[in-house]
Amino acid sequence: MPATPPPDGAIASRAGEQFGGRASPRVIHVLREEAGGRKLSDAYSCVVVGGTFDRLHDGHRLLLRTAAAAAQQRVVVGITVGRMLQSKELCELIQPFEQRQQAVTHFLQGEKPGVRVEAVAIEDPFGPSITDPHMDAIAVSVETEKGGHAVNEKRVANGLKPLDVIVVHLVDEGGEHVGMDEKISSTQLRQRDRQMLNTH
Repeated sequence: MPATPPPDGAIASRAGEQFGGRASPRVIHVLREEAGGRKLSDAYSCVVVGGTFDRLHDGHRLLLRTAAAAAQQRVVVGITVGRMLQSKELCELIQPFEQRQQAVTHFLQGEKPGVRVEAVAIEDPFGPSITDPHMDAIAVSVETEKGGHAVNEKRVANGLKPLDVIVVHLVDEGGEHVGMDEKISSTQLRQRDRQMLNTH
């Protein structure tokens, strides 16, 4: 299914480079209050998103909600395992893959019951995003936008169409972007859980 024009009100731009003679993918910026709204509703057949998704928190839900809103048929979620976890702080406390997979699937099915959820384990930064020809867009955070463009470079090298990149912004109630030190993170949640364990 071809990508639709940029949704009204969303901030859209073209990536500067050409991808092997193909038209550059769109980069669509979505603010927090727009996530899950009609502006991206069913814009793509399949949207992919990736991450660790440990201790599912509001930042994860925002990203997943955006992917679900934009997907008409399928959301593919790459969940990191194995060596992808080794560099993370308190990696020994990261929830088992099956627990994270269940949490992601349950949340997405609640957000959009009609969409097919494929939550798969990935042991590299790309997973199926660089091999699946039926994907149309990738949802990323501001911090991981470069990863979305790296996916497109790999896809084009593999002879596949590049994906539109949906960049989800976290903003506070006053409309200001929230800094990394203010955002909840899985690392903070693991630190909290370790402290609780140490006090018992």
